[in-house]
Amino acid sequence: MLALALPAWAAEVAGVRIDDKTRVANAELTLTGAGVRKRLFFEVYAIGLYVRDAKADAIAQTGPKRVSIHMLRDVGADQFSEALAEGMRANHPEAEYKALEARVKELSSVMAELKEARKGMAIALDWNGKETQVVVDGKPVGKPIAGEDFYRALLRIWLGEKPVQDDLKKALLGGR
Repeated sequence: MLALALPAWAAEVAGVRIDDKTRVANAELTLTGAGVRKRLFFEVYAIGLYVRDAKADAIAQTGPKRVSIHMLRDVGADQFSEALAEGMRANHPEAEYKALEARVKELSSVMAELKEARKGMAIALDWNGKETQVVVDGKPVGKPIAGEDFYRALLRIWLGEKPVQDDLKKALLGGR
């Protein structure tokens, strides 16, 4: 009975509780892992990755997914967007990145609407099986961005051959 009274969280990262399950597009997703993005010696955000099958390749598997980011410090929208774009550029040949560029600009526009990713803000990057939706503090922001290739490019920021942080990639994959 005591287990029923406990919250459903699987991890605590940098003081942020990260739930073990979430829902995107009526699909229940499982946390594969969580970690902290550091820049120099600053903790920037806690992040969790949710997919249907935590043991399968997160980038290749189809269906809804979520990258859940919890800001640990204030970051300007331009700086946040540029960091995402840099992560995509690092994991794609130039021609592939060029094909994503217009959608990267769409994402930058959504972030510009926010002006700043503030400490305490929860930013989810959801793939609903058709498009990417940015969700801030539980509310959709901006228009959805088309293309599964775009969402896979987002995932490669953290899980690609050149992730933004090696130990973060390992943490998001549950230590694998």
